[in-house]
Amino acid sequence: MSAHDASRAVVAIRPRTGWLDLGLDEVWRQRELLYFLVWRDLKVRYSQAALGTAWSIIQPVVAVTIFTVIFGLFAQLPSDGLPYPVFAFSAMLPWTYFSEAVRRSSLGLVGDGELVKKVYFPRLIIPMANIFSPLMDFAVSLVALVVLMLWYGMIPTLAILAVPVLVALAALMALSVGLLLGPVNVRYRDVMHTLPFLLQIWMYATPIVYPLSMVPDRFKLLYSLNPAVGLIEGFRWAVLGRTEFPLTALAISVVVTAAALTAGLIWFKREEREFADVI
Repeated sequence: MSAHDASRAVVAIRPRTGWLDLGLDEVWRQRELLYFLVWRDLKVRYSQAALGTAWSIIQPVVAVTIFTVIFGLFAQLPSDGLPYPVFAFSAMLPWTYFSEAVRRSSLGLVGDGELVKKVYFPRLIIPMANIFSPLMDFAVSLVALVVLMLWYGMIPTLAILAVPVLVALAALMALSVGLLLGPVNVRYRDVMHTLPFLLQIWMYATPIVYPLSMVPDRFKLLYSLNPAVGLIEGFRWAVLGRTEFPLTALAISVVVTAAALTAGLIWFKREEREFADVI
């Protein structure tokens, strides 16, 4: 085929057939679009912001300060022998990333509605871009956590090398929620209003302001069905290195996340053909 003929090549767009025809190969071919969407989100987030990336630290720091005063000082909740600010910050950091990624991936289709209506591309790229863009805030906040640990005389151990794996788990967990809620939000904007409330309930159902040791042993297995439990406890183990490796909770988190991600992909691909019409 000549260069002239190649420039006039026609691409046929056909609906996917079959429950497991997820079109992930097409997402890979258009990965450059994923990069530009992430870069666009970062530029929009920090454009004309006087404090710039400092905003990524302010939110968890303010939350940790409030938790330290109310739950650490007044309620005197245990913190597994750790300084309460470090104990709370080590959980707020992955939770802040996870909740923000869930919020963006769940609402992103409507936010990019004009793009969805006018241009064809794998719609899966939008929720994927929305789980990558909060990683910048996470990286900046992680540095702040290490500084806080050094202030209290705590040195990170080699277990901190597991942080990228746990971040990947948090990203997949957030993506699975976004894939399940995103199509619902396209049809019913109630998701936009109820999601902050649901995330707040989810946070208090996760050992962030209190340790897992407070949960009675007979309920721990049931409690760990919340996939965020394994994520938070695993992150505390990796960063602080002073808690027992949460093998059971992490294993449950991986299994639940895998199941939710599979269901989310199937549901998303089933609904995406109507996104442009409904939005």
